[in-house]
Amino acid sequence: MSLQPALIRVHPEDSVAVALRPLAGGEEVALGDQLFIPNAPIPQGHKLALIAHAPGDTVRKYGQPIGKATAAIAPGDHVHTHNLATALAGELTYTPDAHGDVAATKANLTQWRGYLRADGRAATRNEIWVLPTVGCVGLTAEQVACEAGARHADLIAAGRIDGIHAFSHPHGCSQLGDDLAGTRAVLAGLAANPNAAGVLVLGLGCESNQIAELLTLVPESARGKVATLSSQSAGDELAEAAALIDAMVEQAAGAQRVDLPLSALVVGLKCGGSDGFSGLTANPLLGRFAETLAGAGGTPVLTEIPEIFGAEQALLSRSSNAQVFDAAAALVNRFKRYYLDQGLPVSENPSPGNLAGGITTLEEKSLGAVQKAGHAALCSVIDYGEMAPLGGLALLEAPGNDAISSTALAAAGATMVLFTTGRGTPLGFPVPTVKVASNHQLAANKPHWIDFDAAMALDEGQDAADEAFLSRLVAIASGERTAAERHGQRAIAIWRRGVTL
Repeated sequence: MSLQPALIRVHPEDSVAVALRPLAGGEEVALGDQLFIPNAPIPQGHKLALIAHAPGDTVRKYGQPIGKATAAIAPGDHVHTHNLATALAGELTYTPDAHGDVAATKANLTQWRGYLRADGRAATRNEIWVLPTVGCVGLTAEQVACEAGARHADLIAAGRIDGIHAFSHPHGCSQLGDDLAGTRAVLAGLAANPNAAGVLVLGLGCESNQIAELLTLVPESARGKVATLSSQSAGDELAEAAALIDAMVEQAAGAQRVDLPLSALVVGLKCGGSDGFSGLTANPLLGRFAETLAGAGGTPVLTEIPEIFGAEQALLSRSSNAQVFDAAAALVNRFKRYYLDQGLPVSENPSPGNLAGGITTLEEKSLGAVQKAGHAALCSVIDYGEMAPLGGLALLEAPGNDAISSTALAAAGATMVLFTTGRGTPLGFPVPTVKVASNHQLAANKPHWIDFDAAMALDEGQDAADEAFLSRLVAIASGERTAAERHGQRAIAIWRRGVTL
């Protein structure tokens, strides 16, 4: 018989519990001093009803509504898409709540070893990046980076620099207005990321995304590390690009890691391929770290705005001032309007993988997802492509798509992305991407994808999980490579919102 409980009730007011293992129909399972008998098999991560619900009754998890019953639900029933539906509709009017639950600030003396840049920001890596302005030179950028990596393999092996990488994409031409502006903004943000000690912006020449306009969006403090090359204007663009990169490598090789406080970290918070355990293990683990980081004066960055729908009030209530509250509320409603203007419901989010893992509605997904920020005070709201101000939790405009939102986090200045998942993915992004599994099975089956198993909190307790996680993050920030880095998994994606010419 397993020592692990069969069920967990996340909040005392919940009307459902989560199966911690597959439950057989008719077996007797305990929750505290109560016994329940599943009326049918219930997969791991899925929900079992604790009380009777009539059609239209609110179903509660995390102490909050996750939807309405669409049929009569008896105690012991499996609660999922066949008897539960979203209650989300459209835009809302939000009211400030002075009683937001904000985590107390605690001193933290944790140190890590990173690179302190001239502009005062800190880096977890010391790399050279090649950023194409347009898809036409994406493969050229990859060729340039590959050849440069081969030339400087000895410096990379010796740890003098951490790598040379190109980030190709298919955009930059046939774009107009805000759509083109978004492409420029996110590329400019990537160019400013502290992990890039040197950046080659490689253009074609005739594209919409002209180099000169892109450079105006790069913060002045970062422009000194950026070199540019227009392929149509160059003679041998490969040779000229090589010379520019060689000069960057020579300068970057002189950088040294130094001891830095936890407050110097800017960390992106991301979830992808969630399951019924994500809101129980992995996302709360990130939330407790986010509280620690923000309390120390560091900068956690939360995004995936559609995955806030249904859980936004608790986040808004932690706004540090009225201006932040108004900006955050406007961002949430602007994103809802983005859906509605396309004739789409704001509740259309849980993916097939989410559904298979036990997540039924967007409210349920969102209530789990916002836990990545813990109870840190919300200190700033930033647009897509904008750099996060240092100190405190920032809310970043970006969709839920893994690659788009993770790229946006790097463009916002994150030097690591903490990526929780219950389903798994091999893909990594421009900065070290720390994959955090929500369940033991994923961590055991995919050790070449996963960097940390958050389900240890169920076995060993939160304190042990938090201590082990912080130790792992310090090691990665200080140079230990993530699974995605070891397997060459790095990519970017740009958010397209307009017509293509």
